[in-house]
Amino acid sequence: MEKVKTEKGKIEELLTRGVEDVFVKEELKEKLLSGIPLRIKLGIDPTGPKIHLGRAIPLRKLREFQKLGHQAVLVIGDFTAQIGDASDKTEKRPMLTRIQIDENIKDYKNQIGKIIDISKTEFVYNNDWLSKLSFSDVVKMADCFSVQQMLARRNFKDRYDKGVEISLREFLYPMMQGYDSVAIKADVELGGFDQLFNLKAGRTMQEYFGQQKQNIMVGTMLEGTDGRKMATSWGNVITVVDEPFDMFGKIMAINDSMIIKYFTLCTDVSLKEIAKIEKDMKGGVNPRDIKMRLANELVTLYHTEKEAALAKNSWVETFQKGKAPEDILEIKTTSDTEISVLLIENGIVSSKTEWRRLVNNKAVAGMDGNEITDPKEKAKNMTLKVGKKRFVKIVVE
Repeated sequence: MEKVKTEKGKIEELLTRGVEDVFVKEELKEKLLSGIPLRIKLGIDPTGPKIHLGRAIPLRKLREFQKLGHQAVLVIGDFTAQIGDASDKTEKRPMLTRIQIDENIKDYKNQIGKIIDISKTEFVYNNDWLSKLSFSDVVKMADCFSVQQMLARRNFKDRYDKGVEISLREFLYPMMQGYDSVAIKADVELGGFDQLFNLKAGRTMQEYFGQQKQNIMVGTMLEGTDGRKMATSWGNVITVVDEPFDMFGKIMAINDSMIIKYFTLCTDVSLKEIAKIEKDMKGGVNPRDIKMRLANELVTLYHTEKEAALAKNSWVETFQKGKAPEDILEIKTTSDTEISVLLIENGIVSSKTEWRRLVNNKAVAGMDGNEITDPKEKAKNMTLKVGKKRFVKIVVE
C-alpha cells in the first residue's frame, strides 16, 4: 500500500481552515499522520445545473485531501436528488424527475474539474445501489433510526411545532445518504454544517453493516449575495461558471462583513496574507479596494488572470463611470412581449416575484435613467440595468 504525505503543517491547515467541526478530530488526525491512504467521500445532489461557491467549499477541501495523496470519492446523488434533502429547509422540497436530474448533471464534471483533479477522482452515482434495495432492505435499515431522533432535528422540530407538513420520504433521506458511505466504504465524509445529522447517519449505517465508522469533517457555511445561506433555490448564488463580469460584480455586491470569510473559504490566499488583509481593513483601508482584490482572486481562479483584469475594468467603467459593459447580453424579441418574461427566460431574474420586487423597489431602469414602474411593461429598444449588477440590451424586431 502506497503511503501518503504526512506534513504536519498541511494536515493542521486541512483540519482547521474553513472547518466548523471534525468528528472525531484526534482519531482523524492520527489516521492522517499514519500515512495510510483514506477514502474521502463527498456527496452532491444535482438539484441545479450549476455548482456555486458554497458547494465549492467541500470540493476545495476534497482537493486538499487529494494533494496529500488520499482517494477522493465523489458521490453524485442522482437517486437522492429525487427524494430531496430536508437539511435546513423550512418546508417540504419538491421531488425532482429523472429528466430534470439528467439535465442538471450534464456539465457537472466540467465544473467540478475546475476545482479537483478529475483524473484522480472516483465518480460514482448512488442510483446504482439505492435503486436496487428491496423494500425489506429499507425496512431493516430504517430500524436504525427513531422518529424521536428525526423530530429532534431543528428544522423538523420547527416544522412539527408549526404544523407544517413533514413527508416520510424526508425521514428516509439521512438513511440513504448513510448507506452511500457503506456502498463506497468511506473513511471520511465531508459536508456542510447543516448536513451534520446526515453525515452522522453514515456512521450509524456503517456500524450496522459491520464497517469501521467514518470520520466527519464539517465545513463552515457560506452566505450568498443577500446574506442568507448560499442556495440555488434562493437565487443568491455565485457559480463557478458565471461569466467573469457577472462573477466580479456579484462579489463586489456582497456585504463588507463577509470579505474575510470569502477569502478564507473560497480562495487560495494564505492564512497569513488573509490576517494582514483583515488588519488592513481594521486600519481603515477602503473595503471596496479589498473586495476588488477578492473579486480578482476568484475570477482568476475560475477563469484567467486576463479575464479578471478585463472584468475589473468593465466593472469600474460601469459602476464608477456609469457606462454599460461592452459584453452586455443582447435579447431580440417582439414588442408584445413583457420585459419580465424575457428576463426570466434568459436567467436575468429568477421569477415574477423577484421582478415585481425589483420594480417596486425602483431597482430597474434604463441606462438613460428612466425607471421601469409597471411590472407588466412591454419590451422596447433599450439598455436595461436590473438591480445593481445586471445589464441587458433589448432589441425589438
